[in-house]
Amino acid sequence: MSQESIGFSGILLRFLAAFALVFLSFNPTGWSYFHWASRAVPQGISPPVVLAGIALVIAWGVFVRATARSIGFVGALLWGALFAALVWTAVWYGWLSLENRGALTWIGLVVVAAILALGMSWSHLRRQMTGQADVDEVTER
Repeated sequence: MSQESIGFSGILLRFLAAFALVFLSFNPTGWSYFHWASRAVPQGISPPVVLAGIALVIAWGVFVRATARSIGFVGALLWGALFAALVWTAVWYGWLSLENRGALTWIGLVVVAAILALGMSWSHLRRQMTGQADVDEVTER
């Protein structure tokens, strides 16, 4: 039986998963796969670094593919433009400074996570808003 609505908790879980993926891959604290792998290169790459890298690539593939299928490249650009306009508004009102590169990095990472979460949730949200279901086309031979 299909679920009619994913609800706020479903969207929040998708956002938390996207947030974890983005921040495990890279974040400015120095505790991310990017930093771990860069420190490992001079000593030689170990199997745990490779294993974690492959797991992250698989997770990115799932999220990016779902996002591409649900909102597409143009949709991702439009959502990115909306979030960029929100950041611009925050800068314009003086709530955020362009000098604060750390804050801008964190905001950029949250925006990427939000776009991935929207991509993972969009089919459900669209069905709730319009009553129209997305169906994958399957051809038989």
